[in-house]
Amino acid sequence: MDLDPRPQDAVDLLGRVVRSCRRRRRAWKIADSTGAELSGVEVLARALVLRRLLRRLAIEADEQYVAVLLPPTAAAAVVNLALALDRRTIVNLNYSLSPELLNACIAQAGVQHVVTSRKFVERLGGCPGAEMVYLEDLRAAPTLLDKMIAAVQAAVLPAGLLLRMLGLHRAGADDVMSVLFTSGTTGEPKGVRLTYANVAHNVTAAEAVIHLRSSDVLIGVLPFFHAFGATVTLWTVLATNVAAAYHTNPLEARAIGRLCRERRGTILLATPSFLRGYLKRCPAEDLASLEVIATGAEKLSGALSDTCEATLGIRPVEGYGATETAPMVAANVPPSRALGDPAISAREGTVGRPVPGVRVKVVDPETGAEVGPGQPGILWVTGPNVMKGYLNRPEATADVLREGWYVTGDVVIVDDDGFIRIVGRASRFAKIGGEMVPFARVEEALAELLGTDDEGGPLAVVTAVPDPVAGERLVMVHAPLPCTPAEVCRGLAASGLPRLFLPSPADFCEVDRLPTVGIGKVDLRRVDELAKTGALPRGRETASVLR
Repeated sequence: MDLDPRPQDAVDLLGRVVRSCRRRRRAWKIADSTGAELSGVEVLARALVLRRLLRRLAIEADEQYVAVLLPPTAAAAVVNLALALDRRTIVNLNYSLSPELLNACIAQAGVQHVVTSRKFVERLGGCPGAEMVYLEDLRAAPTLLDKMIAAVQAAVLPAGLLLRMLGLHRAGADDVMSVLFTSGTTGEPKGVRLTYANVAHNVTAAEAVIHLRSSDVLIGVLPFFHAFGATVTLWTVLATNVAAAYHTNPLEARAIGRLCRERRGTILLATPSFLRGYLKRCPAEDLASLEVIATGAEKLSGALSDTCEATLGIRPVEGYGATETAPMVAANVPPSRALGDPAISAREGTVGRPVPGVRVKVVDPETGAEVGPGQPGILWVTGPNVMKGYLNRPEATADVLREGWYVTGDVVIVDDDGFIRIVGRASRFAKIGGEMVPFARVEEALAELLGTDDEGGPLAVVTAVPDPVAGERLVMVHAPLPCTPAEVCRGLAASGLPRLFLPSPADFCEVDRLPTVGIGKVDLRRVDELAKTGALPRGRETASVLR
């Protein structure tokens, strides 16, 4: 699929949403595990009614940033569409953050109102620092006139006229549609400003990679505060002729399996950690309708791919992206959806080739020079997917945006065919005795040696602390292990790791469980804090134990 080189604006994107909803006038468009089921026209009509109610009862005309605090459900999809049709900048809040970080995100965006559910806020255990607009309080608010106007707008008015009436023709391609906050795994969350052009490009790129069909049903488990969840499981579903079934918690494997079976899901997008849980806890027949399984956010191991293929007859594919790229940068095309030779549509051990419209280059971190195929360096990305910048953070923006290129901070190797292999993050290396030691390489060996926890996640994560002799030294932050630190070190040595890659038994820091963020990834910032707190001076024979 060739992408339109012209940046797509609000009318382009939301015009696609309107036409997509009308194509599924009678067929269901979105559903969720609560039993909600809405046809395309019902989705559009409810969003238009909610838009009127929010303007009349809650949100001032000059409020630009409006937050949403909801798990992935049909209601959350309608709320997002209502705010988009009102030309608001949508801020889907990460409800897995601590109250302090959540309120920091609200303050950064200057949010005055948060659209949420009273039941969901009660489950979270408290309200963030902004005025709450509860959906339950709006149920009885629509008048007959509200419903009649929305019904005519949703089903009758030409899409272009409807969007003009709503003022969306005044929103340009470079205007900010959404702010998503980074996960905070490596630092304070930053608000990423994504434009209409960013989101529209990702919708079209997702179509080009997966080759969506009108019979597809996407199982939506990723939260809308995550870039993959927002762009693919929300806006790609709304803007294309596919359906989606949502579940509120990606960790509830059995409920997700039932949802997939009942809705005949064909596409599952998940992190490898979530996928492990589904394969372990769901009967194979629950997932038997799946045709495409795509993963991101973490490395997809060959062992997990083997298990998935043995269980379901599907080999998952891996993609790569970042919140700052809305998120798609590269992807392997699922062989079942490849238009050309399936043998060259995907390459295991890589995150695929750049999606249409995106260009990449690999830069030597020391010299700043571009390197050739097969050489490691920092991945730079440019294209219509690159963010406008961080919210109110000009210095942080300048650090990562260089003349239209986004500096990912990931060390990669691109092969002769354009497939990208992730080596690790630049920040996830230690310099020991003048040599660069990648944490990911040691973690792969640890996973082979130790296996995973009950959720399929890692038992140990590697970081580094300063060392007066070697410059830095490795520290293993780990959950309870099936063997002693000394046995782990002997196993790593036997695996063939270079001597510099081997930790000392004294540098094992045990925790009850590894800290994670909302999408299941390990919270690397917290891991670093634990290592600095718990690492022992050289010469001690026992590992630090943090409780």
